Amino acid sequence: MAFDLIVTNATLPDGRAGLDIGCRDGRIVAIERGLAAEAAETVEAGGQLVAPPFVDPHFHMDATLSLGRPRMNVSGTLLEGIGLWGELKPLQTREEIVERALRYCDLAVSQGILAIRSHVDVCDDSLKGVEALLEVRRKVAPYLDLQLVAFPQDGLYRDPTAEANLLRALDMGVDVVGGIPHFERTMEAGAASVERLCEIAAERGLRVDMHCDETDDPLSRHVESLAYHAQRLGLRDRVAGSHLTSMHSMDNYYVSKLVPLMAEAGLAAIPNPLINIMIQGRHDSYPKRRGQTRVPELRDAGLAVAFGSDCVMDPWYSLGNADMLEVAAMGLHVGQLSARADMAWCFEAVTSQPAGILGLDGYGLAPGKNADMVLLQARDPVEAIRLKATRLAVIRRGRVIARTPARRTALDLPGRPGVVDPADYAPSEQADGIAGS
Repeated sequence: MAFDLIVTNATLPDGRAGLDIGCRDGRIVAIERGLAAEAAETVEAGGQLVAPPFVDPHFHMDATLSLGRPRMNVSGTLLEGIGLWGELKPLQTREEIVERALRYCDLAVSQGILAIRSHVDVCDDSLKGVEALLEVRRKVAPYLDLQLVAFPQDGLYRDPTAEANLLRALDMGVDVVGGIPHFERTMEAGAASVERLCEIAAERGLRVDMHCDETDDPLSRHVESLAYHAQRLGLRDRVAGSHLTSMHSMDNYYVSKLVPLMAEAGLAAIPNPLINIMIQGRHDSYPKRRGQTRVPELRDAGLAVAFGSDCVMDPWYSLGNADMLEVAAMGLHVGQLSARADMAWCFEAVTSQPAGILGLDGYGLAPGKNADMVLLQARDPVEAIRLKATRLAVIRRGRVIARTPARRTALDLPGRPGVVDPADYAPSEQADGIAGS
């Protein structure tokens, strides 16, 4: 049997090692030891980790790489970022948005991201951001799955044309219904926006992904409404609440009621560790709140939980480099997810967990799945997070579309090696005794 591609001597995230992965016609057709067959192309994994591709479940591609235009966010706060975005929107052109987004997609793919859910602002009567990202979605389709969320950044009811624009965007082909209830003028308007947006999604058979309670205010409880309407309208497993940072500050008794309601409704949660830890707690002196939502508690209650990157070099966040391992590492640290099983789960929170939330077809490493994978310079998921492992090869539908040379560290001091293999620092199966003990 001939293959288009064979990845040899791979280690999988579940710990199975020494496996060959045979791909044909864009699909994985065999995973086994000693796969004896011809292939048009062979990738030698050398015992390193081969994982399903990274998935970013929360991003703002219409704003990405716009840092400094028309000015910098001096305070670094969420509200100044929203104001700055309002200044940028009338200045940027459709062509500019397309160019920046395509550059970001190239960067993302080189970092092993092969699927992104991006929110796109619909509070612009021209909908040039929507038009631009629909064009980008078409252009990147051969190498990246781009899912778009109609996002009324200025509030469904706070902005007079937001609802009409959101409906137009959905008619144009945007995939998901978004919202931002905590940005409405009143709690009542926020609750009404959740109800209306969920009804729109139910009428059209679409998913929902709502910026929900992205605030330090423990009384911002729109996720409760989101859970109620998701259950009322039969939207189970199609609704995600993004950010959910107010849960970090909520009363524990209220959370003991809220989390089971969210689980009962089949909600998913998408915290964004890099941005949440940077933006939240700005009104605190000390102690300062972390801001990241209650990740372990939501996960342990049975919710799907995935980490998103949110922003890269835009009005809200001047850092970032499309590295989902950096996102996972921040989520791990802020959530104090330091047990070995928890650290391995953080790898899932940027791969299989978001893939499920996005409803990606054919995702995973198994015969019959899409031949999409990334070869990492690491021996297991925990080491990949620790080292921010180099993406040695990125494979899309059985074809290598990006390569990065293995990380080499030149040490010029006498008596030291010129090349350091990060695997040398991985824990051995049997730890050595400590000298002098």
